[in-house]
Amino acid sequence: MPIFAVHYTYSDATAAERDKQRPRHRAWLADHLADETLLSSGPYPDGSGALLLFRAVDSQALGRLLTADPFAQESLIDEVRATEWQPVLGAFAG
Repeated sequence: MPIFAVHYTYSDATAAERDKQRPRHRAWLADHLADETLLSSGPYPDGSGALLLFRAVDSQALGRLLTADPFAQESLIDEVRATEWQPVLGAFAG
C-alpha cells in the first residue's frame, strides 16, 4: 500500500485552539497507529506544522481519512500538502 508524507502547516492564530484540541487529535492519531494506517507523526520543533506518514490505498482515500482529523474538523490547519513517498532504505522501506 502506498505511503504518503503529509505536511500540515499551522499559524500562530490557531495555537491556543490546537492546544485545546490536541488530546482529540492525538487520540485520532493513536487509533490510526493501532490499525497501522499511521506510520509516524510529530510536530516541527518551531511550531510551524507537522509531518505525518500514512498508508492509504490512494490519494482520495487519504483525503477522506484526513478530513476526520479533529484539527481539520476545527479548521486548525492552514495548509495540507500530501505527497506519495517511496522509501527505498530504512525503517519504512518495503
